[in-house]
Amino acid sequence: MYARPMGDDIEDIKRLKARYFRCMDQKDWDAWAQVFATDAVMEIPEVDRVLNGRDAIVGFVSKVLASARTVHQGHMPEIELTGADAATGIWAMFDYVELPASESGERSGFQGYGHYTEEYVREDGAWRIARTRLTRLRVDPLA
Repeated sequence: MYARPMGDDIEDIKRLKARYFRCMDQKDWDAWAQVFATDAVMEIPEVDRVLNGRDAIVGFVSKVLASARTVHQGHMPEIELTGADAATGIWAMFDYVELPASESGERSGFQGYGHYTEEYVREDGAWRIARTRLTRLRVDPLA
């Protein structure tokens, strides 16, 4: 029997997070949903929001970002395998969120910097995000 090296699981989790960012920016909500465990939890303390379950997460985020132009990036992952089917991770992050211009032509949005703190589980044979918490350390409004 072949035993997968631990490094493969870490690389799989890195690819999972890359899909998270790419699918969100491309607004591919069906594919984005698949990065989450069925009973995933998303915490966004800056807006006092906790979302429970894949459907609630996708429903909320897709509505908030429906007309926004976004760029999300994750950097410097610190991933630790905590069991055969469990892991934790912390990612430095940057996001750019540009909202549609107002009637006066003024654009709005922000650039944010911070961290994602996450838990992962292997569900249906694939790594998925079980819990994610976005903590921004700095937010710069778009001028």
